[in-house]
Amino acid sequence: MYARLVGEDIALGVEGPLLFLRRAVDVGLNEAVEVEGSDGVRRLGRVALLDEGSIVLEVLDDTAGLGLAGTRIRFLGEPLRFQVGPGILGRVFNGVGQPIDGGPPLGAERSFRVDGLPINPAAREAPREFLETGFTAIDLLNSLVRGQKLPVFSGGGLPHDRIAVDLCCHARLPGEGADFAIVFAGLGIPHDSAEGFRAEMERSGALARTVLFLNLASDASAQRLLTPRFALTAAEYLAFVEGKQVLVILTDMTNYCEALREVSASRGEIPGRKGYPGYLYSDLASLFERAGRIRGLPGSLTQVPILTMPSDDITHPIPDLTGYITEGQIVLSRELHRRDLYPPMKLLPSLSRLMKDGTGEGMTHPDHPALAAQLYAAYAQAQQTRVLAGVVGEEGLSAMDRSYLAFGDHFEVNVISHRERRTLAESLEAGWAALCLLPQGELHRLSERQIREHLGG
Repeated sequence: MYARLVGEDIALGVEGPLLFLRRAVDVGLNEAVEVEGSDGVRRLGRVALLDEGSIVLEVLDDTAGLGLAGTRIRFLGEPLRFQVGPGILGRVFNGVGQPIDGGPPLGAERSFRVDGLPINPAAREAPREFLETGFTAIDLLNSLVRGQKLPVFSGGGLPHDRIAVDLCCHARLPGEGADFAIVFAGLGIPHDSAEGFRAEMERSGALARTVLFLNLASDASAQRLLTPRFALTAAEYLAFVEGKQVLVILTDMTNYCEALREVSASRGEIPGRKGYPGYLYSDLASLFERAGRIRGLPGSLTQVPILTMPSDDITHPIPDLTGYITEGQIVLSRELHRRDLYPPMKLLPSLSRLMKDGTGEGMTHPDHPALAAQLYAAYAQAQQTRVLAGVVGEEGLSAMDRSYLAFGDHFEVNVISHRERRTLAESLEAGWAALCLLPQGELHRLSERQIREHLGG
């Protein structure tokens, strides 16, 4: 339908990204709209709230200059959709799926609702099979499997942007499968960061297998709420229509949650914990649960959302709720970053709950799980020994304790930290080399065969 709505009769006011109307037409919640102001600019939007007498529209573009008089609204009669097609790889879009790379319009083959379609739980297949990231701390110790959602918990000033770019450039399937693709969404990022993402991916050649969505910090906050949905819609097309193994990187989800809080406050909704809306958990779940595999389809959708913890507080609502939805977390360390170690991944609080489903015989290496368990145990003991050394001094430690201190330092500098991409084989080799610093009698999680084959015992 098309309605010509005059401001004095229909438009009641504009507040931030919201346009308030008197209800004069029959519309549905989340219905897409086009708002054309007296300035002649067309703005995309959607119906955010409804009651018997009013309509609240969420305008996805800047509302500056949008007056009440002469405003026209076109209701499109359906939810927001994203037109996708085979030429989507290598393209760069803004936060609402419009090409910004100077290329031609995308040749559309399918049209999907951006809020996704529900997946029958009975049709879901368990995540499995290893996905290599190029980071030893993940591949060796917190392995990512296809169909998993594994967030990265960062903090202000930590190099999560660099980690995101390196994931795009270094991630691959074992054997370098041709059916691998990446969808990268930058949420509320500065202009220089956006250009840096694009330039680095072009330089490395990763852009050819990537779909890039860039939502700038200067864009409307309501648009930020749709950027991950457009990105995930593109990922679902690549995974479940084209049959690709897709890795989705979303950074920074904290900017998304801040935009959700801002829009919620504009609507007059009752705030919950720390001012975030009470539905923050279900809203995040509507994004993260779009990862997975579907029985009978060859593709998979794996998510690595990145978020910055306010004040490095892991109990903050954003990381707290994210941890409940996802299958583990990778935590970045400010102490390792101060020592100029990259990537500064904090091993002990990090966890991949699905690691066992993607590692071991027939997937990575038969001795991979045992090696990871032994490294975890040895590093935990090294951390306890550091605490003891802080009390009694190194001179008060036994020879065994000093060997654990040497192992801990070597492990952080030479195993967790590495500047270049590592293959899984190189990560395994670095792990075995680190265990050579400990007496073989301390390696209780390895069999005699494993010690003999890898450590020469």
